[in-house]
Order: sequence, then structure tokens, then C-alpha cells
Amino acid sequence: MKDDFTPGTERSEAARRSYNRLSRWYDLLSAGFERDFRNSGLGLIDAKEGETILEIGFGTGHCIIELAKAVGRSGMVYGIDISDGMLREASGRVRGAGLTERVYMERGDALRLPFKEEFFDAVFMSFTLELFHSTEIPAVLDQCRRVLKKDGRICVVSLSKKEEPGLMIKLYLRAHSRFPGLVDCRPIYAQDDLEEAGFLTKESTHMKKLGLPVDIVLARKSGGVPADNELVSAELQPAV
Repeated sequence: MKDDFTPGTERSEAARRSYNRLSRWYDLLSAGFERDFRNSGLGLIDAKEGETILEIGFGTGHCIIELAKAVGRSGMVYGIDISDGMLREASGRVRGAGLTERVYMERGDALRLPFKEEFFDAVFMSFTLELFHSTEIPAVLDQCRRVLKKDGRICVVSLSKKEEPGLMIKLYLRAHSRFPGLVDCRPIYAQDDLEEAGFLTKESTHMKKLGLPVDIVLARKSGGVPADNELVSAELQPAV
């Protein structure tokens, strides 16, 4: 598992330091809230035997393990995360699951994905895209388009900005403004961002937990007019 990350922008370096501090405690702080949403995202990405998949922002490694199980011995899962602390935690989890032969992880920035064009069948991001500044999101998605194969798919799980903010989201945003290193995510228009980057939405699911809305969006690389009934929207309510 590669370990030659060179610090980039001031933003990325600040994020790296923050997640290094949080890495040992991240599951205690966030796993309970994120679990239902990331599992829904994994269901939408629907990784298949033999596929090559990239996870951007693999964190402590829960999703990368599930993806590795799904692609089987003939597949491969790559991961990139800006934090060496997260790389350490995820590496231990992958070793414990006996999946090191089908998982490759390294430190790096999604603004400069170190992979060749049209390399991946799918890209997965869970509570990662919204960590980038709004001006950076198009560049991240351009990188995703570059490394995806023709008709490759992408799944983004993120806090949602598409509904009027209720009390909980207002409190969350206040906490985010005061403690951005701890309350790190912020609501975005994930589906709009994907479509503006040239992706075609295939399925969109809206969920809510503890008053916080989350979108899970599955899209594909190629453009054109969607087939009948290709776009499916759903609203689900996970157990609190």
C-alpha cells in the first residue's frame, strides 16, 4: 500500500492534519450516523465480480472492504484518501479481513487522481464530495470522468441541500461553521453537481436520519437521453 504522498494545497494539507487527528476516533464519532447511508450507496453501486472500482475518501475502510468482497478474487478495489491516519486505520481493517491482495490504497488528493484514463468500472464516494470547496467539486468530478470507463458509473452519498433546512440542519450548519474540523461535511446538490459535470443520473435516493437529509445518487459517465424509466427516485427513512 503506497505511502509517498506529497502535500498539495493549503486546503488539502489542513484536511490531512484534521483527519490524522480524528482517524483513531472517527468510527466512534460518525459510524453510527453514516452506516445506513453508505450501505444504501453500496447497494446502488452494485459492485460485480471481476470489476475494478475506486473509492475516493475511504476513511477507516468499511466500504472498501465490502467492495473488495463484491468484486471477488478476479476484481480489484483501489482507494485514495488524503489522510495517512485514515490509511493506517483502513490498512489494518483490510489486513484483518484478509483482503490485501485485492485492495490497493494510497494517500492522495482527488483533485489529481493518480490513475490512467478509463481505468475503472465504477467510482464510489461516501460523505467525501461535500468536503471539497464548491469551486473544487467540478474538478473532482472531471477527474472521476477521466478515470471511468465508457458507461462507467459513479455513486455519491452526501448531505443534501435540496430541501428547505429544518432545525437540525440549521444546528448542524452552525456547528460546521464553528468546528469545521470536527463537523466536516456540508450539504450540497450532489445530483446537480454530477449532471453539470456531464454524468447521467440513473437512480437517486433521498434519506433522512436525526433530521439530517442525505442524497444517494447513482450516475453513469456517458451522456445522451435516458431510456424510459431509467431515472428512479425514492425516499427512504432509516431507523434512528
